Amino acid sequence: MHVAHADHGASAPGIAPGPTVLVCAPVAPLQAEPRASSEQVSQSVEGHLATILEVRDGWRRVRLGDGYEGWMHEGYLRAQPLSAEEATAWMSTARFSLGCTVVDTTTGMERALPLGARIPSNAKLVAGGVLDAEEIRRRQQPSGVEICATAARFFWSTSYQWGGITPWGADCSGMVQTVFGMHGMALPRDARQQAELGRALELGTDKWRPGDLLFFSDRTDGRITHVALVAPSHRLMHVAIGRGGFAVEHIDETTDPYTVSLMGRLRGARRLL
Repeated sequence: MHVAHADHGASAPGIAPGPTVLVCAPVAPLQAEPRASSEQVSQSVEGHLATILEVRDGWRRVRLGDGYEGWMHEGYLRAQPLSAEEATAWMSTARFSLGCTVVDTTTGMERALPLGARIPSNAKLVAGGVLDAEEIRRRQQPSGVEICATAARFFWSTSYQWGGITPWGADCSGMVQTVFGMHGMALPRDARQQAELGRALELGTDKWRPGDLLFFSDRTDGRITHVALVAPSHRLMHVAIGRGGFAVEHIDETTDPYTVSLMGRLRGARRLL
């Protein structure tokens, strides 16, 4: 049975934000509760900002840049808070990892960083690639084919991981959020939230084009639990536990039980581009 990504965390309006700090681990899990054994609801990656909302026994309830909230252990966060000016300066100058290896300035050792991590502009790069702020701006307003190419390039061999957002492990909406973010388009974290973006399309393959998003539900109430990316040649790309990770499906497939079942749960299509 296909187990899909539903809502992981929730934003609590009206809570006064606290200090802003940087994530200091390559991948930092966001937990549902302040304990390591609780559900991972999402992730952040090194160099991204987290606003502290609450402190409890070595844990911090934080709000990430996409508005998602959850618990993160203090070990994943730098202790020194940033002023608003410092945070703005960091995000405007830090480079965007395409999956790279850098030299740690403290230890002199090499460190691997995932797609999406932010690194200082003067960091010593020994492998992989990065984008600077200007290059990211040039990638805005992409075509659907470019979006699909990015998904295939970076997530082709990615394993399924509930709450994951990187090629080291991702779920359906985590991949979609990261891929669109690489092209300067900030999407919310969950499939249900993503299903409210853009404009609705008719549920017919002749109405879709590469870069559109398809939304599915395995619930009796129809609540969205899965998202996939429309790709060229009547195909879709997604990260699904039923496939063990990243997969490409032919939308018109009639002999594969998995694909037939998946398309039978289709509930909506949206165009964001």
